Amino acid sequence: MKRRDFLKQTTFASGMFFVPQFLKAFEQIPTKTFGNKKVVIIQLKGGNDGLNTIVPFRNDIYYQQRKNIALKENELLKVSDEFGFHKSLKSLQNLYDKGFVSIINNVGYPNPNLSHFRSTDIWQTASDSNEYLQNGWVGRYLDYTKANPTKAIEVDESLSLLLKGKTQNGLAVTDSKTLYNSLREPFYKNVIESQSNAHLSEHNLGYLYNTMIDAKSSAKYIFEKTKVKSASNDYPKNVFGKQLKTISQFINSGLDTQVFYAGLSGFDTHANQQNSQERLLKTYAESMEVFVEDLQKNNNFDDVLILTFSEFGRRVKQNESQGTDHGTANNVFVIGKNLKKQGMYNNLPNLSDLDANGNLKHEIDFREIYATILDKWLQVDDTAILNKQFSKLDLV
Repeated sequence: MKRRDFLKQTTFASGMFFVPQFLKAFEQIPTKTFGNKKVVIIQLKGGNDGLNTIVPFRNDIYYQQRKNIALKENELLKVSDEFGFHKSLKSLQNLYDKGFVSIINNVGYPNPNLSHFRSTDIWQTASDSNEYLQNGWVGRYLDYTKANPTKAIEVDESLSLLLKGKTQNGLAVTDSKTLYNSLREPFYKNVIESQSNAHLSEHNLGYLYNTMIDAKSSAKYIFEKTKVKSASNDYPKNVFGKQLKTISQFINSGLDTQVFYAGLSGFDTHANQQNSQERLLKTYAESMEVFVEDLQKNNNFDDVLILTFSEFGRRVKQNESQGTDHGTANNVFVIGKNLKKQGMYNNLPNLSDLDANGNLKHEIDFREIYATILDKWLQVDDTAILNKQFSKLDLV
């Protein structure tokens, strides 16, 4: 294949939808096995309002600051004399009652940034708020373990910073069959047959060639491994439910992937918060319950840890539009079979001790959760991957 033809056809393919599926540095590095534990990371995108998710109904300040959007005690799914779940979280409460959920309150980081994009980058890279990294902590996990790209999969059209390492990237996959069939087109066959061409030594073209070759290999592995296994049909018929169904199929098929990433969008509730949050939390909870049940039926739940976070919480005081603005610390859900501390991990937010801007103060750095997962669950050197040492939680 001539260089000119390659460039022409690659430009065409890129303009369709292929390239984001295989943003991957091609390195022929032997894969080492680091156990079979799996982590599923869920982001509630937009900044979920944690105070109206896990509701401190005994706290007078909560009602004073939220005269129109505070949830009344009799509207909640009461868990204790202090707090209750939002009424849309019945399915999550079912998991909580079985001892599968740990709620970590007041999670954040020093000098919080209230931009969606910047705070998401901070959570994905595990950086300080004044530090700008070009790789994510899961990507660095791939680097550290010298893993192939199938070890980390984002169920989406494009790859987030989270899964990009210095030398290794994960994969973005929405449907294994579609990806597999796309990469069997004659164009890609011609590309692979031309891999010995001299211009492969040119850095950019070589990178793209090799990325495509490796993507095809990964797509074949994922497709062949998962085509005989179907997931439960009980998942909610929405995008998030479909994402979890795909992850379930991958896990229950025995795919070697250790980290999965998916997200549910729409939590930026500046106006008319109640209806939209009610709908979103219901979608989240119902999907999670089916997902856990699906894993249990296939005897895989013991080896799966599910982490749910949002890039920040909301302000304590409601705004004039029946909503809440960007805040800071928030609650994080960890779901698993053998959690060391089930239920409420730490105290509810202290609404009488806010920062100078009226936001919640963080008690637990989110990187302590990452460090715990890396060290205790995936059993790798968390300090090497996070670039710093963080204390561990008594979680798993």
